[in-house]
Amino acid sequence: MMRFTLLKQFLFILLICLMCLSEVVAKKKIKNLPVSGSQKSSTAAPVADTVKPELPNSTIPMDVEVLAKQAILVDYQTGTVLLQKRAEEPMHPSSMTKIMTAYLAIEKIKNKIVSLETPITVSRNGWRVEGSSMFLNIKDVVKVEDLLKGIIIQSGNDASIVLAEGLSGSEEAFAAEMTRCAHEMGATNTTFKNATGLPHPQHLTTAKDLITMAVHALKDHPEFYHLYGEKNFTYGNITQGNRNPLLYKNIGCDGIKTGKTEIAGFGMVASCVQQGQRFILVINGMPSMQARADEATKLITWAMRTFANYHLFKADQIIEKIPVWNGKENFLPVTIEKDAIISLARVGRADMKVKLQYNAPVLAPIKKGTNVGKIIVTSSALPNPIEIPLVAAEAIEKAGFFKCLTDSISHLFGGS
Repeated sequence: MMRFTLLKQFLFILLICLMCLSEVVAKKKIKNLPVSGSQKSSTAAPVADTVKPELPNSTIPMDVEVLAKQAILVDYQTGTVLLQKRAEEPMHPSSMTKIMTAYLAIEKIKNKIVSLETPITVSRNGWRVEGSSMFLNIKDVVKVEDLLKGIIIQSGNDASIVLAEGLSGSEEAFAAEMTRCAHEMGATNTTFKNATGLPHPQHLTTAKDLITMAVHALKDHPEFYHLYGEKNFTYGNITQGNRNPLLYKNIGCDGIKTGKTEIAGFGMVASCVQQGQRFILVINGMPSMQARADEATKLITWAMRTFANYHLFKADQIIEKIPVWNGKENFLPVTIEKDAIISLARVGRADMKVKLQYNAPVLAPIKKGTNVGKIIVTSSALPNPIEIPLVAAEAIEKAGFFKCLTDSISHLFGGS
């Protein structure tokens, strides 16, 4: 009995020593993965559901001239910034403000504060406002649905004020809610002082913030987004066309909003889709309506010609199996938590490389979701490598005494 106890103690001490020694066996592994990224894309997978690389500038040297005073162009699915110019510079949003006016109104509809059928009486403030108009008459009773169409399709300042007063009591209160809502979605450099976009020294945003608002309009309210693509709306026997010039061109544009004031110039937020890949553009500070249309068309078609999305791996796909020591299982399957989709200039596809980097073997116990390595994507068209966390696809418990002993001996003398 004593001999057995001594043997057990000896084996235990030996195990500890072997485990300490075997820890140095874990080595960094780098493995090249085959690049078979598909260009198939889906607008159903927005920014939040995919890997978002940190690309502060265009992913390739600019080969297009940007005439707008402020501009930014992103891929909707990955959130990758494809082009930007003074994108964080404060600017007057003009009627692009109405993206948030409509967004907040739709939020109140979805939260059942009002319905599309709720009637609102036209006030004197709404009736007498200057600028683009739905041609409401004072004391008219108008449904929320018609006011929403008047804002989105006709860019009616009167409709914006009437809806703001009807939903929040005053335009000022509604504008404060708009600001708060914008900040909550990440557009923190935005302040709204009215619901129309008419000039006010403190009514400011950035091109980058307008992208954020547009993305939320698409992602959060898909059932209402079609209104931005409606080409005309009739109210009071007066038919007015949508001011978005790209809706009338055959380039896949389906929204979202234009704007113009003397202080800001001509601007627009545009969203266009080609073969399932959606691009969102913001420009501002153009000198004329025609210049705005030409600039937006040029930049969108450049993006469609230049960039593609490449699907590398799906979320929860088993990418590799890593050796484990001291675990009940000998191998750990690893995966990624979000779809790995890379927006890349087409010219960079040929030399795109995907590598797997991790330390092996991995010491048990291991919790599911533990970061155990990374995928590294490189290309001549990327300013910096893109790194995607590699995580444990399942949990592995620590093994019993004799399994740990045999693993330690194996790792010490056999390597891994």
